[in-house]
Amino acid sequence: MGIRQEQREQRRWQILRYALDLFVRQGYQETTISQIAEAASMSTGLMFHYFPSKEDLYLALVSIGVEGANAPKELTADEPLAYFRSLLTGLFSFTENEPWVPQLFILMARAQREGAPPAVRERALSVDQIAYSARIIQHGQEMGIMRQADPNALSRTFWAAVQGAMEQWASHPEMDAPDPEWLLGILIDR
Repeated sequence: MGIRQEQREQRRWQILRYALDLFVRQGYQETTISQIAEAASMSTGLMFHYFPSKEDLYLALVSIGVEGANAPKELTADEPLAYFRSLLTGLFSFTENEPWVPQLFILMARAQREGAPPAVRERALSVDQIAYSARIIQHGQEMGIMRQADPNALSRTFWAAVQGAMEQWASHPEMDAPDPEWLLGILIDR
């Protein structure tokens, strides 16, 4: 990648970060392109060279969220507890280095259920961590190491706890990462 292309990518990422912050703080509907451009210290016209519309910008952020949500599927799920432990450890470690990650959790939740443009909402809803995690939980139940309950309900509870932790982290960036074992306690048969 040439220097110009690298600079363009850095600038694009900077715009995404400012937009993410504004979308989370103000909401999609209340955030304007001019506010994002101002936050990124650029003209509105220049910003349109990077993103043709506010919806395209929102869709780019949701696509990053979808990519991140699908990343755990690359982990081996043969050992259910190790899978969830690795997922949480990796997520919390990444979040400590990249403070925008909790905001992305908030943005994804909003894009799935609020007045997001149809294409954005459809993309956000393409993530189904609940069903994927439920299959791993069911495997753990068959092994006798996961709590015996409805795997879908356990998966929803687990992901609701992760979402809640990330929302707290977004509101209180100074907080320490939760101990993964706390969240694993939702799943483990004791």
